[in-house]
Amino acid sequence: MILAAQDAEDLTILSARLQDAAAKLGDFAFLPGKRRFAGVVNRLKWEDGGKARVRAGLHFDGVLRVQSHNVKLGAKDAVVAILAVTFTPKAVEDPAGTVEIVLAGGGAIRLEVECIAAELSDLTQPWAARARPDHEGA
Repeated sequence: MILAAQDAEDLTILSARLQDAAAKLGDFAFLPGKRRFAGVVNRLKWEDGGKARVRAGLHFDGVLRVQSHNVKLGAKDAVVAILAVTFTPKAVEDPAGTVEIVLAGGGAIRLEVECIAAELSDLTQPWAARARPDHEGA
């Protein structure tokens, strides 16, 4: 599966595919010279009922700045779970704004972007998920 996002509506679909994806903080990187933020995650295949996981690559282009909130930047082996990916425009009808990768536990990674330009690509074959998050009991 390859999924691209070029506007806020596309980003909501990408967000749904990334819900409950797990990754080590060390698997994310900001490449300022390329204006790219990239990462590799283990995402639940919600489109197949959430019974399998797949390793997937995620990147955002046109990234001007990256900030984090409640994230231990030096803890490269710390595992985080993605809850959602959102977009807030700078102004009405402005393609520039902030993409926020919302993490479980109150953390977030914020990307200041020129516009939404993201891609999510599955990299491996799926494997059986050990457990599935229970959002009903939350």
